[in-house]
Amino acid sequence: MEHNLKEFLDKKAAQYEQPNFIKDDPICIPHRFTKKQDIEIAGFFAAILAWGNRKSIINSCNRLLMLMDNAPHDFILNFEEADLKPFMSFVHRTFNATDLYHFFNFLQYHYKQPSGNSLETAFSKHLNAKSENIEQALIGFYNLFFDETVFPDYPRRTRKHIATPYKKSACKRLNMFLRWMVRSNEKGVDFGLWKKIKPAQLVCPLDVHVARVAKHFGLLQRPNSDWTAAVELTQHLKQLDANDPVKYDFALFGLGVVEKF
Repeated sequence: MEHNLKEFLDKKAAQYEQPNFIKDDPICIPHRFTKKQDIEIAGFFAAILAWGNRKSIINSCNRLLMLMDNAPHDFILNFEEADLKPFMSFVHRTFNATDLYHFFNFLQYHYKQPSGNSLETAFSKHLNAKSENIEQALIGFYNLFFDETVFPDYPRRTRKHIATPYKKSACKRLNMFLRWMVRSNEKGVDFGLWKKIKPAQLVCPLDVHVARVAKHFGLLQRPNSDWTAAVELTQHLKQLDANDPVKYDFALFGLGVVEKF
């Protein structure tokens, strides 16, 4: 069965990891850019706001980028308090201007550091070559994002918008963002911009659709969609492809969302 399953999921992964997948998916947002830091920032917001139906996510991201003059890296490096006024009415679900301002502050702080040429270091510095997966990268990123020595007055409400395995979250949106940045751009969908994190260390983004399909194929037993479940699913996917387990996100997502499997 496992050989047949691998063959089937390989076929589905190849079917959905195609450039025509991009236009209806939040990944279309970073694909608007060519500069590395613009891709990172646009991708980060697209992943964080990936909550609700895909059309409304894409609309919110486009609105946000328009307010940033469609030059996110330049905006992040140079904004001052007076530049934030146009963002006061920005809202997507429960994400509002209060949250946005902290995101801007964090990103400006990071990109102005000597090691801040890429957002990758905010994740990768918490890993080493022996790290089985990105768990410590996600925990470390959360702690950096809300570091009280740097951001003593950060809004406590904003913590709900950055997930962490420490709080048992499946971290679906951050895992998706890392997939975009780390996996090869060979098929023209993901970007392959980051090299310090290996595709083998990624954890599969887990949502209700992916969980449902994974359970159908016996790739997931755990009833709760939490961090343990995301790791369990990824371990099963590693048996199908140890170097690139998260390519099967395309297969599971496509089967669940497009084919209503």
